[in-house]
Amino acid sequence: MVAGVALLPNWSAGAAVTDDPTVDTATKATFQKLADAVFTDRTQALVGGASESRKQRTSGFSGDVRLSGTQSRQEDSALSQLRGRKSRLAALGEQYSAGSTSVKLDATQVKGRRATVAVTETTSLTYKKVTGNEPPTTGFQAHHELTFQADRGGNWQLTRIKDTDEGYLAVNQVAKPEVAKVEVKADDSPPDAPRAATTRPAPAKPKTLTGTGYDYKAMVAYATKYWSKYNTEYPDFNGAGAGGDCTNFVSQALKAGGWKHVPGYTNDFHKWFGTADIQSDSFVGVNEFSWFALSSKRVTSLANVYQADIGDVIQMDFNKDGSKDHTMIVTKRDAQGVPYVTYHSTNTYNRSVASLVASYPTAAFYAYRT
Repeated sequence: MVAGVALLPNWSAGAAVTDDPTVDTATKATFQKLADAVFTDRTQALVGGASESRKQRTSGFSGDVRLSGTQSRQEDSALSQLRGRKSRLAALGEQYSAGSTSVKLDATQVKGRRATVAVTETTSLTYKKVTGNEPPTTGFQAHHELTFQADRGGNWQLTRIKDTDEGYLAVNQVAKPEVAKVEVKADDSPPDAPRAATTRPAPAKPKTLTGTGYDYKAMVAYATKYWSKYNTEYPDFNGAGAGGDCTNFVSQALKAGGWKHVPGYTNDFHKWFGTADIQSDSFVGVNEFSWFALSSKRVTSLANVYQADIGDVIQMDFNKDGSKDHTMIVTKRDAQGVPYVTYHSTNTYNRSVASLVASYPTAAFYAYRT
């Protein structure tokens, strides 16, 4: 896949990738095709029955645009990790029968011989019917920034791929970005959440879906509606420096199902509220949400993530440093007792807990019955 790529004009890049209208269409199309090939290779590494010796799409690029030697080695490492993830998933009873990835080029900047390209990846994976109770598909949207370097002949090499969403855990993602720690004041005493086990089978913990005062189906309906199409009645915290939208999204879903505001100071973890204009820390912060939910008795901790049912909340601490990093809401539970979660940052729908455990085997999990 070689396209005619002309050297592009000098352009002074700003802090964000803003599209340069002077970049020719053929150049943009070539960047987009290579990006599509990279993320399609990653997705296909997870699909059951796919031959590991199958020719990678990125290997078809040479000359005018291609992977750099270093990036090629990094992609080989990524695909190896994803095949290992596929094997761990199979051992947990989950497989994918098909996968589809498309990449949309959002913006291109050029400064000298360096091009920065912002893209949106949309991926869907079809669950193989191992038990017969799996949902049809899981999917996500992710944003990436690609860096290309050009030589004097005008040949471009992809030298860097950066995930730009504040969240993590896209099913075909292998990078583990550093997570900022939350500083807890010495005079505050938020409750500690016990870790949830990730072993199967889990002890029975049936959930009462009626008579609780909450509408769990409404929570699921909200998460299903807004997992990729954000509700404009709330601020969007998914973006560079915004902190991530995962807890904000889960709080919105819980509110749709009957959770009531507890007004007060935004930094008081005993309070919980969120509107278009103002949000408490507990409405949008991962750790603060846990502190509020436990101290208010709106949730109880579950001993095992596989006990979670629709409307329940699961959190993760990737590096076990005691500061939780990610919040998700359960939107399905199959007959075999596997919960499926939906979340923002990276926008994902109906991802199985088994997939999370296989992808992050060293992470700490927390599960809350709502």
